[in-house]
Amino acid sequence: MIVWLSFFCIFLSRSVSAQSPFPTFLQGTWKVVNKDSYEHWNQVSDSELKGMSYAIKNGQKIISEYLKIRKLGNKVIYSALVIGQNNGKEIDFELSYKDSTYSFSNVAHDFPKHIRYTRLEGDRLHISVEGKSGEGHTFDVHKIINELPSENTKYDGSLANKLGADDYGMKSYIFVLLKTGQNNTTDKQLINESFKGHMENIARLVKNGQLIVAGPFGKNDSSLRGLFILNNITTIEQAKELLQTDPTIKNGLLEPMYYTWYGSAALAEYLPFSEKIWKKAH
Repeated sequence: MIVWLSFFCIFLSRSVSAQSPFPTFLQGTWKVVNKDSYEHWNQVSDSELKGMSYAIKNGQKIISEYLKIRKLGNKVIYSALVIGQNNGKEIDFELSYKDSTYSFSNVAHDFPKHIRYTRLEGDRLHISVEGKSGEGHTFDVHKIINELPSENTKYDGSLANKLGADDYGMKSYIFVLLKTGQNNTTDKQLINESFKGHMENIARLVKNGQLIVAGPFGKNDSSLRGLFILNNITTIEQAKELLQTDPTIKNGLLEPMYYTWYGSAALAEYLPFSEKIWKKAH
């Protein structure tokens, strides 16, 4: 499946090892020459950039993908989440540098396998997107003064800050799938006490603002039992530690699978309404 990767990434003036991979000039809006295709980036921390690529059609902004550039140990990783492709999963490409060209590569991916960027004079870049044996396409982009073509007149900065939203109204969560665990015990007391504690722990995490979505799946062939969306938890390691407070997980009755997920920062706003619509407690 083709991943249409954005036309802009990291460009350093020397070697990756000699400088920070997150220079401030990456922020802003870039435009494909002679096309209404754009990309916009924001620096959200010293080690991460977030962005999106989009087109303007009939005066409307059509987002095609959400993007990330982050430093992981000694590596620089560029990730693309393309809407409608790859089952909603990010595709990662690793940075390498040679002869003034910055290449992000993932040879295991079908297309593209390499995205190569060369900085030209002024605020211009030359990009090549390559598959096997070098087939692909090239194009040029330039930085534009105005950032996004239009601003949101309904924007509430105080609310956005309260919810931890970025400039696109989005934030990162930890998405947890719960499947049947390896513990096949028939000890009814252990099972009942564990699932009672499971529900009590859910209520505690919601109260602490650490859990905003929880619920069971119907019967399925994948042994999936339920899901969590964890809020204000920044790493999978933190999520694993947090969920050891759940006795069904600690006792091996449920097994969690962890994923990073990028979604609307407004998700938590439904919680006050949820308290008004139930008649019976779980």
